[in-house]
Amino acid sequence: MIPGVLVLRAAGSNCDDETKFAFEQAGARADLVHVNRLLNGEVKLENYQILAIPGGFTYGDDISAGKVLANQLKYKLAEKLHQFYNDKKLIIGICNGFQVLVKAGLLPVVDFTAQQTVTLTINDSGKYEDRWVYLKVNDSPCVFTRNSKATLHYPVAHTEGKFVPQDDQTLQYLIDNKLVVFQYISPDGKKPAFPWNPNGSVHDIAGICDPSGRILGLMPHPERNIDPTHSPFWTRNGLAAEGDGLALFKNAVQYFK
Repeated sequence: MIPGVLVLRAAGSNCDDETKFAFEQAGARADLVHVNRLLNGEVKLENYQILAIPGGFTYGDDISAGKVLANQLKYKLAEKLHQFYNDKKLIIGICNGFQVLVKAGLLPVVDFTAQQTVTLTINDSGKYEDRWVYLKVNDSPCVFTRNSKATLHYPVAHTEGKFVPQDDQTLQYLIDNKLVVFQYISPDGKKPAFPWNPNGSVHDIAGICDPSGRILGLMPHPERNIDPTHSPFWTRNGLAAEGDGLALFKNAVQYFK
């Protein structure tokens, strides 16, 4: 089947078109849907197989990054989201979307009533970081990284991207259950200092999944490296078959085939 992707928009989303295009390049059918159309019932979440929450600065990040949209999902769409998850469908949050997922109660586990155990907060640099980074892809249950390359090159663009667990026990839970999907690394594959860890994330965490592997949140932007010419190194290293980010979207589509 050709999966349908609901790319969720709200005031301040700015990576929605790119995310839609990436899924279409991977073979999916994708629609841009404003959150109000879900809230008023005009669009039905159950008619889609993948929910994608793209990057941007929803509602200006006025309270904290992604918090307003997270509250809309948590308090107005929790039942529908829980059913979507129980139907074995996929959810991805990129950058602001990752911030939304952790603050709504969809990561690291789906629980809309539990206390938030991880967050994404202000970069150690205290400013917006817009740069290319290297990512180590860990062994995990994540659907989106099946048969992935060991190292990926994605750009980041955020002010509140520092991943912080509430305590050592929470971090150990993520590690023990192989939920740390992506970690920042230096170009030579070693533990990164700034700017290779662009925000100071604990354990260099750039992305996590839930125990089922069907929900993924990550700060770097795979949708900004789907064509080989997107890479800043393509003229030096030669033209690859595709950008590093496209495989992530292809894996999501392949899951339903």
